[in-house]
Amino acid sequence: MIPDKELLAALEELGCRATAPRRAIAELLEQKLDSFTVEALSEELPSVGRATVYRTIKLLLEAGAVCKLATIDVSQMYSLCRVGHHDHHSVCIQCGAVEEFRAAAVERLISAISAEIPGEVIDHRIELYVVCGFCPSDGE
Repeated sequence: MIPDKELLAALEELGCRATAPRRAIAELLEQKLDSFTVEALSEELPSVGRATVYRTIKLLLEAGAVCKLATIDVSQMYSLCRVGHHDHHSVCIQCGAVEEFRAAAVERLISAISAEIPGEVIDHRIELYVVCGFCPSDGE
């Protein structure tokens, strides 16, 4: 499988080389449909040093290619972001599935709120915590 060119390009824009360990991390991330922890990535890549996995995720976070998710249990979860796009996320509290969504109403609300706040709003993050359609809800 070809590594995700957007991930490698994001690293190169930060002045980082596309080393073999970074390519392996990009290849693994390309396969991730749900949220992940850095520790789980490290376990899936035994040939890549744990510190390298942590540093690479930190670089991808800085580049905006990976999003850090605020979770209910305060664990350090991440998901892939589309480079150059701002999306919000729904996070399943049972299985950890992450879905991106765009909502024009949310963007309009942020714009309206920013007009009433002294200073400039430079970013925002919205995560909705859900029980996804694949997980049984407590009431069933």
